[in-house]
Amino acid sequence: MNIPTEPIGSIPRPLALLEALSAFGDSEDPRLDALYDEALRDTIERFEATGSPVITDGEQRKYHNFWTYSVHGLENTSPDGFKIPFSAGHTRRMPRLTGRPFHYKRYADQYLDRALRYAHVPLKQAVISPSALSLMYPPEGIADYPRETFIEDLLREHETEVRSCLRKGARVQIDFTEGRLALKIDPSGHLLSSFIDLNNLALSRFSAVDRARIGVHTCPGGDRDSTHSADVDYAELLPSLFELNAGNFYVALAGEKDRGRVLETIREHLKPDQKVFVGVTAPIAPRIETPEEVRDRVLEAAAYIPIEQLGTTDDCGFSPFCDDTSTTRDTAFAKIRARVLGTALAAEALGAR
Repeated sequence: MNIPTEPIGSIPRPLALLEALSAFGDSEDPRLDALYDEALRDTIERFEATGSPVITDGEQRKYHNFWTYSVHGLENTSPDGFKIPFSAGHTRRMPRLTGRPFHYKRYADQYLDRALRYAHVPLKQAVISPSALSLMYPPEGIADYPRETFIEDLLREHETEVRSCLRKGARVQIDFTEGRLALKIDPSGHLLSSFIDLNNLALSRFSAVDRARIGVHTCPGGDRDSTHSADVDYAELLPSLFELNAGNFYVALAGEKDRGRVLETIREHLKPDQKVFVGVTAPIAPRIETPEEVRDRVLEAAAYIPIEQLGTTDDCGFSPFCDDTSTTRDTAFAKIRARVLGTALAAEALGAR
């Protein structure tokens, strides 16, 4: 019996790279190229050593984070955009769009190109959701650039990015961490509904075959060992989540207080053609899970979810914001190794029943 297991995305960057980024002040400075390449090579080598059958590039070149990498440095933006408060007391901000047109400055397939030089196993490429980037458009609007036109430009750019990654052989993961946050901002659910509708508009541009290689990741956020929306009831998000027309879902679960309740909700709303990868390691928790703990979490999930629809993952990336050093590289890879080993133990136990 085989239970698929995949990572989410980011791995903490080497300190030498972070120090150089701080010193140079420009993430595109050519003097950083050698450090980026060394970080990427080491990340993939260590990723493959964990036995993970699918890996990522660790987002080593995504500056400054998983959320705004595609628009970082655009001239028609201002830094005073949407604010994300975290439970540790700090905030992160998105850029605000100040004028037309909206376009990406870079597409994620460029990271994939570099990773393909070193990888010997299948790669997954994380991309940001259209709903997250829609928050760049100011509530007051932009003169001569209506929101409807902005949305069409946004969908075109997202489609271009995803198609490029699929064409190069990668699985694609759409990061939708703002799903739970939407309910915190707007408990009525209207904002979440608009996010689901927008993301489904994007997914409708792909065939069923493509969507089988596309997944959606949800979590309560992860930055400096804290979250932005863990206080929001998961049960309010999950019914809407599985209305997204994607083939795979990566659902943070290890950090939940009542995993059984979450699994029961997943069982109720998971569609027959969807696969759910449940989180079995908690990146913001400092203690490294044992393979046996991971095994038990998988067996718990298997009591609710059909085996053919079950996979495992990490709850979140280990450093979604590149300056987050709260988790070490060694800890990240140790947790990934525990996920891989524990998933294999669970598959063995289930196969023996």
